[in-house]
Amino acid sequence: MNWKYRNSTLAPLVTLRRTLHSQPDPSGQEADTAARIRDFLLTCRPEFIEEELGGHGLAAGFVAPGEQPGPTVVLRAELDALPIRETGRVDHVSCRSGVAHLCGHDGHMALLCGVALGLRDRPPVRGRIILLFQPAEETGQGARAIAADPRWRIWAPDRVFALHNLPGQPLGQVLLREGPFTAGSIGLVINLSGHTSHAAHPEKGCSPAAAMSRLVTGLVTLPIQLEARGDLALVTVVHARLGEEDFGTSPGQASILATLRADQYDVLKELRHLATAMAEHESAADGLDCRLEWVEEFPLTINHPAAVDEARRATVRAGLDHGMPPESPFRWSEDFGWLSADVPGALIGLGAGENQPDLHASDYDFPDELLAPGLRFWEALLVELGLRPTVDQ
Repeated sequence: MNWKYRNSTLAPLVTLRRTLHSQPDPSGQEADTAARIRDFLLTCRPEFIEEELGGHGLAAGFVAPGEQPGPTVVLRAELDALPIRETGRVDHVSCRSGVAHLCGHDGHMALLCGVALGLRDRPPVRGRIILLFQPAEETGQGARAIAADPRWRIWAPDRVFALHNLPGQPLGQVLLREGPFTAGSIGLVINLSGHTSHAAHPEKGCSPAAAMSRLVTGLVTLPIQLEARGDLALVTVVHARLGEEDFGTSPGQASILATLRADQYDVLKELRHLATAMAEHESAADGLDCRLEWVEEFPLTINHPAAVDEARRATVRAGLDHGMPPESPFRWSEDFGWLSADVPGALIGLGAGENQPDLHASDYDFPDELLAPGLRFWEALLVELGLRPTVDQ
């Protein structure tokens, strides 16, 4: 198969990706991004477009002529950007202060739109291909909401796949792994309540300062005993706030935000238990009320062996290099696990270049050079699954 893409194929995708990059939407607010994707998809003449999936999500369905029976395969990309100020100097820099596509979701969307362009001219020969553009991946809410949507059940997918770009790995290298591919994680909010006093008489109040200090330093040490067993466990304190900006007042309130993550569900459960016990012990020691909130839950993403094998054969078919991820699993989390827990599937890594900034770095920009190998993989996968004919591009 000739996998060389013409400029007429890639040029509109480069333009689309840069437009998406320059006009990002944060999680849960992706209406404008979804509208741009819908307008692009309409030019590709899908059999149907479903909107308001899990919020602002949408999906385009391409069906074999005569509805020739075959599998239903879902390919997923993400709509949302990150709440980070971009510092890169690209011409298409984000025009929205404090929001930027620094995880490469703009590239993931452009790749699925490239698949749609191919399906416009050559629809599937059997079965159905559904291109899913999911909201709120960065908060762990989007995929969970889609998995609960009745339309997901009506589609009854046989497979679900997603690509994620991976800076630090060779450009276009496909990274495959059966079983856990990304860690599970959950956010913990610890709210400590005492009561204020005049700063001249702190002894008359009940300040959470000391307990907060002990918790900020203590939480990050919780994984030590778990890691000694060889488990992946990590606690990262991401935010802390004490009192108000008032030099005359001893504080009465504090909050700590931490992310817990692990490579196994029982390890994550144990980590949650240890964090809860520490928060309750330290707050009680200082006479504080303690309230815990658990937010932004991401399941482990567990790749199905059959789906990984199909992806591996597609990689060979596309003439791309493939290898094992450098971490097993990756320490970052992905809410794709809500979908792959329901349907056999795989999250697949795609190297974005060895000298790129990291994901979530303020100067990261999905490389346009990755669009061609990404399209090669998606096209080869659809051929491998028997949904597309083997033809030159």
